[in-house]
Amino acid sequence: MTASPHWLDDEQQKLWHDLRTVVVALPMLLDRQLQRDEGISNFEYSVLARLSMTEAHTMRLSELAAQCDSTQPRLSKLMVRFEQQGWVTRHPDPDNGRYTLATLTDTGLRKVEHSAPAHVEKVRELVFGPLSAAQQRHLGAALAPIAALVRNHLDGH
Repeated sequence: MTASPHWLDDEQQKLWHDLRTVVVALPMLLDRQLQRDEGISNFEYSVLARLSMTEAHTMRLSELAAQCDSTQPRLSKLMVRFEQQGWVTRHPDPDNGRYTLATLTDTGLRKVEHSAPAHVEKVRELVFGPLSAAQQRHLGAALAPIAALVRNHLDGH
């Protein structure tokens, strides 16, 4: 005889439904805006933006994949397209040749700088606009442990 599942209560069910809507629909809405305005996806924008925020606009691919919640194969495919666009270059890490570095080119930097204003405005509208400053802090405090646990599972721990 198996134990009965520990079902979600009504409050948890509503919270789960709202979270699922945000997790699924928010990226779709951000993709729509970026595709319409810039011809790139939200994931592509996040990769360009991460590189733009680093010293010398350079990062190890493995670290970039982790920070963008991506697998290395998915990121490698994207890097091929970005190289074709002239947005990034890849080269061995001079400190450890087992790693590959991605560097945002001037063309790539211009792309992310051109894409950022409308994207940030959409994020403000959809995520921060409906929340007070206190609600934003509470949301951050609530999401941080969930995100940490999810990232830990993605890393295989």
